[in-house]
Amino acid sequence: MTTITDVADMQALAKRRVPKMFYDYADTGSWTQSTYRENEAALQRQKLRQRVARNIDNRSVKSTMIGREVAMPVALAPVGLTGMQHADGEILAAQAAEEFGIPFTLSTMSVCSIEDVAEHTKTPFWFQLYVMRDRGFSENLMQRATAADCSALVLTLDLQVLGQRHQDLKNGLSTPPKPKPGVLIDLAFKPFWCWNMLQTKRREFGNIHGHVAGVDDMSSLAEWTNSQFDPTLDWSSVEWVKKHWDRKLILKGINDVEDAKIAAGLGVDAIVVSNHGGRQLDGALATYDVLGDIVDAVGDKIEVHFDGGIRSGQDVFRAVAMGAHSTYIGRAYIYGLGAMGKAGVTKVLEMIHKELDVTMGLCGETDITNTGRHNLVL
Repeated sequence: MTTITDVADMQALAKRRVPKMFYDYADTGSWTQSTYRENEAALQRQKLRQRVARNIDNRSVKSTMIGREVAMPVALAPVGLTGMQHADGEILAAQAAEEFGIPFTLSTMSVCSIEDVAEHTKTPFWFQLYVMRDRGFSENLMQRATAADCSALVLTLDLQVLGQRHQDLKNGLSTPPKPKPGVLIDLAFKPFWCWNMLQTKRREFGNIHGHVAGVDDMSSLAEWTNSQFDPTLDWSSVEWVKKHWDRKLILKGINDVEDAKIAAGLGVDAIVVSNHGGRQLDGALATYDVLGDIVDAVGDKIEVHFDGGIRSGQDVFRAVAMGAHSTYIGRAYIYGLGAMGKAGVTKVLEMIHKELDVTMGLCGETDITNTGRHNLVL
């Protein structure tokens, strides 16, 4: 087996082990996928200042996120269907994050439920909320997250309507996968995934199945889910969420300076500069290309977090140096999960931590909280 040295190696292994419909779900963007590709490219275009003859002993990449101490300025982003990348995926990823000392964020559209993850972890995790047309269901989700001792709510604002995800349509994405000839042939070549999936009963949307009246089978569940994303979601909806959630609140999906200013004035704890990993508006700005302007506009008023295109510790360094308080990784840890389960997530975190530490040192810094635009070639 090839020695795993970076996230790209994990990605290659995940592609071999995870069924095509679930690998593509994580690894593709909407429509032409231009925004997905540009998120990575924008980070790669940013060059770093190499500094020498500086004492770089005793380096530290420890930081904080909304008051929580973290081993590095990285959180695991919410990713739908994580439990289809590997059996019990959300539980395994949450455990890996807990042991490493960073936050894990559970998606509304997870396979393992809020209660599943809470039962198998000790450290409070974060929960990501989609506000549905059925506001009673959304309120119930927040109540369940509170009961599970989730310490922060990540409210996603950029999915009022589902983006044009062509590959999901072509693959016939469903959970569990439907026993069609092409799917069965693909599964026959994915024994690692199949063996692990046979060991669990978690194969549906755990936060939804059994919690919605009138939804008793997978066909009605799929119909309900596709009809529930709420196009009326607006800034007043944030106020509605605040009435039902009294803990830390993070707004995710900000990719415009004017929206950042509005969000910063709502009394929330942080915003995430994000375009949903290029899975919503194709042709939108890469998140790194707008990060600096957003930091300049609101960075003195609110924590500005960042996601989109991070595949290495160097990318984390670039984002923090540009002014992000912290970052989120999605696909990077999903590759590790699909490739090697919990051990893969841990390996990805170890690689990113080392890359961040080495990059910081070669840029002449010893404390991640002291990095800034002076470390970038602008």
